[in-house]
Amino acid sequence: MTSASLTVTTTATGSIGPAFAGLSYEKSQLYGPLFSASNSALIGMFKRLGPSVLRVGGNSVDYTYWNPSGAGQTAGQIAPSVVKATGWQCLYGVNLGGAGPNPYTNGSVVAKTTPALAADEAAYAANAFGSALLGIEIGNEPDLYGKTYFSGAAWNVSVFETLWSQFRAAIISRTPGIAITGPADASNSASWTVPFGQAVTKSDITLLTQHYYRANGQSPSSTVDFLITADSNLLNILATLRTGAQGIGVPFRMAECNSFYNGGAPNVSDSYASALWAIDYLFDCAQASAAGVNFHGGGSGTGYTPIANSGSVVIEARPEFYAMLLFTLAGQGTLYSTQLLAGSLNATAYAVKNSSGGLNIVVLNKDSTQNLQLSIQLPQSATSATLMQMTQLTQGASGPNLSASSGVTIQGATVGNDGSFSPSAAYVMTPSGTQLNCYVPMLSAVLIQVS
Repeated sequence: MTSASLTVTTTATGSIGPAFAGLSYEKSQLYGPLFSASNSALIGMFKRLGPSVLRVGGNSVDYTYWNPSGAGQTAGQIAPSVVKATGWQCLYGVNLGGAGPNPYTNGSVVAKTTPALAADEAAYAANAFGSALLGIEIGNEPDLYGKTYFSGAAWNVSVFETLWSQFRAAIISRTPGIAITGPADASNSASWTVPFGQAVTKSDITLLTQHYYRANGQSPSSTVDFLITADSNLLNILATLRTGAQGIGVPFRMAECNSFYNGGAPNVSDSYASALWAIDYLFDCAQASAAGVNFHGGGSGTGYTPIANSGSVVIEARPEFYAMLLFTLAGQGTLYSTQLLAGSLNATAYAVKNSSGGLNIVVLNKDSTQNLQLSIQLPQSATSATLMQMTQLTQGASGPNLSASSGVTIQGATVGNDGSFSPSAAYVMTPSGTQLNCYVPMLSAVLIQVS
């Protein structure tokens, strides 16, 4: 047991707005039946987190071509009958890489595109989603083009801006007023994302989009212990995006993200450690004034995905889903600065002042041996408080395990594969004026709601 203290101030450090914690799926998922209007399980999972933002994109954006007369559910073709609304807002990606000299080819499918085809697909998306269409992304991770796409041709941010502008002009001409976002870069925020936004200006985009992954999932150093350590690289990227977006006059969103790229680190990206990482990541982005994040996923492998599925069948909520749910339960509002003194322990804390005047505090204890006895100094006198806990426990184990891929609960409850969730009553706490004491077990996250 380690004694620790937490001071919550009234200094604002950011905010959490609506539709902050969203999801991202490969566009290839639209070939099959997962995103069907009759898939009540998937809809239930989304509603448990929602309303939020679904981003349809990924590498498969540039592997597909628009066939307006296609039958649908055909690999490599996106046809009108395939695209289904989800009840959320949607960021929808269209192919740009196929405009290059070496478009993706798979058998008889050649994913070639033109500005006119992109405009046709964007017009369909605008009609299908209506006011739920948050924006159109043109291409995916263009800072990585020049290898698979556009090989043998000159490629840099200036060339991209020229081609992107041709696509945007065609889309706007076909569907005036449609929102366009970009550039959906993989990692080069300072050399691609911000310069792109400065070149096209807020007259051409409504949202600056960036992707982020902690490291390579194939690297032996991508472990559970590494995942939950402080991430200075992320903070530097967020600072660049915050300053850049403010200078351009548009918001920014981490429109695709997860633990490790290349599909994740097996048995790490699907572990309990990913839930603890994801909570920190969400709050880091909120404190940097991001408009939201979209966790990439899909499938049922040992890599990352908040929701595991096999075809149209939803299998389970993975650990990251629990992180998103706890963050959502913390609510929207102004982020207050916090000072947590816990010695050398790996612990973090965040505070959200909601619109009704309540204060929600999230504390993570990522230490594997020490429990925290926490003394909290509140910025206001409290009359009542409750606590909910996220933890992990495998049947027969004596305590939580960072590497476990199951057994995660919030207040003793699991999330059903249809989004059902029935937690036990929160623990009742007794504040004393501006003082509050609580217990934060090892490898856990708690949500303290104060009024």
